[in-house]
Amino acid sequence: MNEPNNYLHCPLCGFEFVRREAACERGCPLGKYCKLACCPNCHYEFPPELRVVSWWRRLFAPSACPKPPRDLFSLTELNEGDHAELVRLTSEKVSRRNTLAVYGLVPGSRFVLQQKRPSFVVRVGETELALEADIARELVVKRVAAGSAS
Repeated sequence: MNEPNNYLHCPLCGFEFVRREAACERGCPLGKYCKLACCPNCHYEFPPELRVVSWWRRLFAPSACPKPPRDLFSLTELNEGDHAELVRLTSEKVSRRNTLAVYGLVPGSRFVLQQKRPSFVVRVGETELALEADIARELVVKRVAAGSAS
């Protein structure tokens, strides 16, 4: 099983993944000596956080998530027909975040809330997703103008 410090979080798309010790797909000339991590979702290359920094952050991080600013709120607070942009996924479950990312729900994606009952239905581009209420509560969003959502 993978250790918790093998998980990396892409700063560009928000995708969380397990770092592999293999060389990048792009044929990096440094091979195994390359210290960059490559996101399998967006292929963004970035230096991973040092273990000391990661340990320090976990040690002194607040136990509860801070409350979002007033212009940010849960998906459950939107009205049907509202256009929104996903700001953050608060789920601790890596598999849930990765599954939502596969369907296009990543930080920065824009969508329309089509219905709230019996389940939350969002339209992301050409994809419609039905979400349970507990998943919808984990999506932190902000409203956007109707013409700017895709």
